[in-house]
Amino acid sequence: MSKTTLRKRIALTVVTALTTGVLSVVATAPVANAHNTTISTTATNTLPSVGTPQASMFVATDLSETGSAITASYGAAGVIDASSLGLLTKDSSSGTAQTATVLTSGALSLYVPTSASTTVALVATSGTFATSPAAKGTATYNQDKKTVTLASGAATAVGVVWTAPSTAGTYTISMYNSGAGLVTTSSPASTLGAQMTVSVVAASAGGSYSAAYSVCNTSTANVLPIGTNVDSTSTVTNGNSWYIAFALNDAYINDLVAGNIVATATNGALLSYSNAGATAAAGTASTVVAYDDGAADSIRVVQPTANAPITTTVTITYNGTTICTKTVSIRGEVANLAVTVTDVQDLSASTGKADFLADGWANSARAGHFTVLATDSAGGQVATSGIGTFSVNAASLAGQTIVTALSVTDSATVTSSTSAGRFSTGTYTCGATAGEVTTVKLDFTTATTGKVTTSPAFSLRCADNPYSYTASWDKASYVQGELATLTVKFLDSKGIAANSTSDTGPWVGVTPMLTPVSATGSAGGLDKNGTKTFTYTVGTASGMTAGSYVSVIDYTSLTGAGTAVKATPSYKLSTGGDTTTNADVLKSIVALIASINKQIQALQKLILKR
Repeated sequence: MSKTTLRKRIALTVVTALTTGVLSVVATAPVANAHNTTISTTATNTLPSVGTPQASMFVATDLSETGSAITASYGAAGVIDASSLGLLTKDSSSGTAQTATVLTSGALSLYVPTSASTTVALVATSGTFATSPAAKGTATYNQDKKTVTLASGAATAVGVVWTAPSTAGTYTISMYNSGAGLVTTSSPASTLGAQMTVSVVAASAGGSYSAAYSVCNTSTANVLPIGTNVDSTSTVTNGNSWYIAFALNDAYINDLVAGNIVATATNGALLSYSNAGATAAAGTASTVVAYDDGAADSIRVVQPTANAPITTTVTITYNGTTICTKTVSIRGEVANLAVTVTDVQDLSASTGKADFLADGWANSARAGHFTVLATDSAGGQVATSGIGTFSVNAASLAGQTIVTALSVTDSATVTSSTSAGRFSTGTYTCGATAGEVTTVKLDFTTATTGKVTTSPAFSLRCADNPYSYTASWDKASYVQGELATLTVKFLDSKGIAANSTSDTGPWVGVTPMLTPVSATGSAGGLDKNGTKTFTYTVGTASGMTAGSYVSVIDYTSLTGAGTAVKATPSYKLSTGGDTTTNADVLKSIVALIASINKQIQALQKLILKR
C-alpha cells in the first residue's frame, strides 16, 4: 500500500500512552484493509496505547518483506516493529467483533495492551501460536500450541505470532483476561476481552476491480469522496457542469493500483478528468484518458456548444472493464415560450387575480391571469429567474386600446416537470373597452447573450363584471349514485362572457334530490369563458324518489338588481331499477290484443278464399 493511499485511510491524532505518559502521533483505529498486490512495509501499526489493557487485541498491518512474521517489540512510545505475513484484510475494530482475512499458512502478528502484573490467554480454534519468533512477555503454551498465556510483567503490551492453518476456512482467535480469575493454558477461559473471526483463503481476491465495492454516481458539484451509488436527481442548467464521481476498489475495499482509466461521451459532450478532488477546467474532447488508481476521482461534463442543450451517455472503463455508464442532460438557453391564459381581466384594471393557480407553490399567493413555460430547443424546461427578463412584444399590442399593458410578475425558479414553480406567472391591464386581442406576444431576453425569444401569438380578453347568467345540467337524466355537474355561465352588460376577477355575489341553489359535493355559495373565480361549475351526487342521505325535477339557481345580487332572472334548469332522476309504470303495462296489453285481432282477421280471409 502506497504512502499516499495510507494517508487517505488513517486519521492521525495525538494521544497519551497509557503507561508511559509519552505523547505520540498514532492512528485512531487499525488500518481498515491491508491488502496490496506487492508486500508493503509502509503500513502504520496501531500503538497499544490506543487500546484498553486486556480489552483490546491488535493485528500488525505492516506486511513482512522477509517472508516471516515479526513479533511486536516495543519502545517507550509503543510498537516499534511488528509485521504480519499474508494478511489481506483487517477491519478497524479491536474488540470482540473483529474480522480479518489471511492466506493459508500466513501469519498474523498479534499484540495486546496490558498493565503491570496482568496475564492474558489467546485461544485459537485452529492454527498454532509460534514459539519462533519468540513471544513478547512470558509465554506458556499448551501441547497443540492453540492456546498461549502471556504475562506482561512491566511491559506495555504482550505479543505473539499466530500461524494460519493450511486448510481454508473460518477460524476464531479469542483473548481472555484475568479480570475474573487467573488464566492458564489448561483453563484459559475467564473474561472475554477481544475476539477475531479469521477467514483463511487459498488465494487473494484483491488487486482486481470489484463492482460490489466500488461506487460511481452523478453529482452537480465536484464533491469527493463519494460513498454511495445514488445518482443526483437535480437539473444542470445552461452553462453549468455535471460530475461523475467514482471510487474504485478491489474485493477487500482497497484502492486499486494505477491503471488506464478512459471516459468517453456521446453527442460531442466535452470531458475533463478531475483527480483526488481537484476540479479540472472544462474539457476540449469527448474522450479523456488517465493513468490513475481511481480512488476518489471524477469526470466533468460540459456542453460542446454554448447555450445549446445536450443529452450524453458517458462510459468509464478501467483497464478495459466498464466501471459505469451514466446518461446526463444539460439544459440550454430559452428557445420557446408557451403561454397559457386561464383568466380574464376586468375593465380598467391591472391587478392580477389573487392565488389564481391555487397550486400550493411556495409563492402560492402570486396573482395573475396567465402562465408561461420556458423551454430550450430540446424541450427541456428552463427556470427563467435570474437569467433574463420578460417583456411584452410592443408590436403585438399596437393599434388597439383593449389591452394596454402586459407583465410577468413571478419568474420560474425550478425545472421539475411536476413542480408548479416551473411556471412563470403574469397579469395584464385592460382599458375601458371590452373585447379580445388575438395578436399578443411575449418576449424573453437572455441576459448573458442578449438573445430575444418571442412566444407564439395568444389571446387576451377584457370584460366587465357579471351582469346576467344562465345555468344548465350536463345531462337531461341521472341514475341514483351518479355525479351531476351544474354549469353557470355569466355574461357582462354587453352580453359577452364576464371577467374572472370580479365576484358574482351569493347564491341560493334549490336542487331536489341532489347533494352538493363542491363548495357552493359565492361563485368568484370564473374561468376565462365566464363559467363556474358545481358537482353534486344524485340522491340524498335519506334516499331518493324517481321523477322529474326543476332546480332553482338564484344569484340574489344579480336578480335583486334586476339584471338577471333566476335560472330553472330541469332534470329527471331514476333509481336505476325497473322503471315500468302501470300505464306502460296497460299500453303493452292493448298493443298485444290489437296484434292478435289482426292475425285472426288474416286467418279468416285465408279460410274464405279456400
